[in-house]
Amino acid sequence: MRIASNHDLETVEMRKAFVETLIQEGNKNSRIVTVNSDLCSSMGITDFVKIFPDRSFNVGIQESNGVGVSAGLSAAGMIPFFHTFAVFASRRVFDQAFVSCAYAGLNVKIVGGDPGVTATTNGGTHMSFEDIALMRAIPTARVIEFSDTTMVRKVVPQVVEHYGVDYMRLMRKCLHRIYDESSEIIVGKANVLREGTDVTIIACGLEVYEALTAAQQLEEEGISARVVDMFTIKPLDNECVIESAKKTGAIVTAENHNIINGLGSAVAEVLVENIPVPMERVGAQDEFGEVGPQNYLMERFNLTSKTIYEKAKRVISRK
Repeated sequence: MRIASNHDLETVEMRKAFVETLIQEGNKNSRIVTVNSDLCSSMGITDFVKIFPDRSFNVGIQESNGVGVSAGLSAAGMIPFFHTFAVFASRRVFDQAFVSCAYAGLNVKIVGGDPGVTATTNGGTHMSFEDIALMRAIPTARVIEFSDTTMVRKVVPQVVEHYGVDYMRLMRKCLHRIYDESSEIIVGKANVLREGTDVTIIACGLEVYEALTAAQQLEEEGISARVVDMFTIKPLDNECVIESAKKTGAIVTAENHNIINGLGSAVAEVLVENIPVPMERVGAQDEFGEVGPQNYLMERFNLTSKTIYEKAKRVISRK
């Protein structure tokens, strides 16, 4: 896997990269449509609406209805991308996503914006620490969390080609660059960003950069950390988890989500059934979100490289 030579903050917002890619795909495939709940500008799909007005539907602040409309569009042969904030794209629409989309065997793409602490000043009611848990519980649904804009541009075409329900966690603003543009990124396949022998850090989304930073800090103390970007949380790359456990004998997971029923739980399930090793989890500790700037919230919910570093030291001591 070829990662970027530096991990500076990107200059292109993730929502911008998403809509640019969706427009490219829309030019090739007239079945792609968008549905949104009065968040066209916030979710960054305005350009798609301008170019394809007849393939864009704003249902107003009726998220459950929006997923139902998306199901109907799929039944009519279209490929709908439903956009709203992650809390509304998971909690509020769960029954429709479950029954109207997945149970009905339809092809609906759900995009959840501003997951976890990236909701910032929208506050606790809008801070989705549970969306992965909900969506990975839906049979056949896939759960994906983008790590940077390169991944967005590589993965969205694969989502278009896949028939079924896909839930995508999309940070709206700029993240740190992770991947070189020549990287091969395949949905369902974890990316090993750094090899190591003492501990494996398995992260997703916002936490991938923090994991790489922690690995660098550990290296300065002579500790070798493997770093894995598990951007497909469902279906999880079980083989990579098992391989990592065999190679390092200790695992730390890091996610911008509740540690309950998220990435950490998914990894723990694989480990306990195949190769039990010491494990620590970084994430929200069964808490509600709150209002604040992202840097504060990262510290408040212990999502920084410092916590990953400390958890790595702790799990190594348990080997």
